[in-house]
Amino acid sequence: MGKVLGLAILLSALVAGVSLYYLQIYAFYEEVPATGPEDVQLTRRASGEVEPIPHAEFRAIDADSSPIRYRACFTTDLDHARLTETYATHDKAVPLEAPKWFDCFDADAIGAALEEGRALAFMGQENIEYGIDRIVAVFNDGRGYVWHQINHCGEVVFDGQPAPEDCPEPPSEY
Repeated sequence: MGKVLGLAILLSALVAGVSLYYLQIYAFYEEVPATGPEDVQLTRRASGEVEPIPHAEFRAIDADSSPIRYRACFTTDLDHARLTETYATHDKAVPLEAPKWFDCFDADAIGAALEEGRALAFMGQENIEYGIDRIVAVFNDGRGYVWHQINHCGEVVFDGQPAPEDCPEPPSEY
């Protein structure tokens, strides 16, 4: 009887582990279809307005389960000089890991390129959802990547603290 019970526990643990892995890596993500120019947008340095930039080869994934699961890859003809002259940079960009099956997005390589200056990070859209910014990184060869990142307002409010003075008022659900 003990062997049967032990085997049942082992099989249950295996099924639970495989299920948890599947749910985290595959189940919640959906591919985001390209919709046009608004797929990749940057914030203008001078006005703070968000505007689309020319891009191609857009691929993206997202999940309803978390506002920071968005990832995208694209290419652009805009060079670093034009981008930095026109658009707001972002100095605290930290790319978040993507599922391995979304192979165009390599957070480690993007992070290294940002540190080494081979890529530059820009503000895509601040507070795309309260406390979440859309960050865009562009390599000097035109490859670009997009992800969502918690901003300083979100870090404080999501921890249950009142919003700092320089932050917008959070929605009532926070």
